[in-house]
Amino acid sequence: MVKKSLMYINLCLILWCVSCSSEKKEKAEEASFNITSPLVKDTLIDKDYVAQIRSINHIELRAQEKGYIQSIYVDEGQFVQKGQLLFKIMPNLYESDVNRAKAEAKYAEIEYQNTKSLSDKDIVAPQEMAMAKARYEKAKAELASTNTHLGFTEIRAPFTGIVGRLHVRKGSLVDDGELITELSDNSKMWVYFNVPEAEYLNQMSERNTGDPMHVRLRMANGKEFSQQGVVETIESDFDNETGNIAYRATFPNPKGLLRFGETGNIVITSPYEQALMIPQKATFEVLEKKYVFVVDKNNVAKAREIKVAAELPHLYIVSSGLNKEDRILLEGLRKVQNNQKIANKYLQPQQVMSHLDLYSE
Repeated sequence: MVKKSLMYINLCLILWCVSCSSEKKEKAEEASFNITSPLVKDTLIDKDYVAQIRSINHIELRAQEKGYIQSIYVDEGQFVQKGQLLFKIMPNLYESDVNRAKAEAKYAEIEYQNTKSLSDKDIVAPQEMAMAKARYEKAKAELASTNTHLGFTEIRAPFTGIVGRLHVRKGSLVDDGELITELSDNSKMWVYFNVPEAEYLNQMSERNTGDPMHVRLRMANGKEFSQQGVVETIESDFDNETGNIAYRATFPNPKGLLRFGETGNIVITSPYEQALMIPQKATFEVLEKKYVFVVDKNNVAKAREIKVAAELPHLYIVSSGLNKEDRILLEGLRKVQNNQKIANKYLQPQQVMSHLDLYSE
């Protein structure tokens, strides 16, 4: 008797579960979901490339003579003009060398003049005259050399620019070739970035030979730099390891906002003909791959992988996986399972694209 009762209870539970499952399925079929199709349209897309910003002229200033730093006339970050005196190395030793060379040159000059006077009277041999002249020329060369070394004790700006970090202080002993500071000409900036081979080929085919390639710079704070740049140089070789080629764009920097060593992103705008566009919210990800639910003629939603060529605000441009006739699930992706039949309402792509903010979840 107890056994029959248990069998009856189990049967009731099975029928109840089947009934619940059937009700859920019916409710899922009764729920209506919005669907749409990709929009095909010519558009412009922005492509970002990580960039390194460099000064058009950036050099290291090094000591050309050994000695003690006697004077420092500038500070870090100071704007200086070409030829302006920046540092002075104690010149005493070099001044002494100059004075000695002057005396030797004067002595050689007097000797040469006397020998010449005697030579004019045929009192001395021509060889004697030649030796006196050679000694005089050598003394003048020694004087010029010592004056050059004395000049090296004054370190001047080779061009107009901004002084970098000071690596010495007043009284420091510096050796020949020791780094003192850096100098940057930031009137224009060189911005370097790498472009993959496929994108390089597309860019070259889209522009006419000789036409400049204009680019924009998005700075590290997310804001766009006010000046537009021009790509002036493309390296001759591709990097075999990365498959990239290096570009160099030149940007005017009238307000000096950009500095050597900054980073940012180069933005290149390219036309994209007959782009297949879908809302971003119509996609979902599985293991870093993007999918959409394609609704077939029987109203069955089936997951399909897609490839994204570019990203726009609220939109993806699809390179493969869809065609313009496909119907895709627009919303409620989490409520639908693969191969589930759904009731749906079709919305025109133009209507969907114009109201993305309203339909966004």
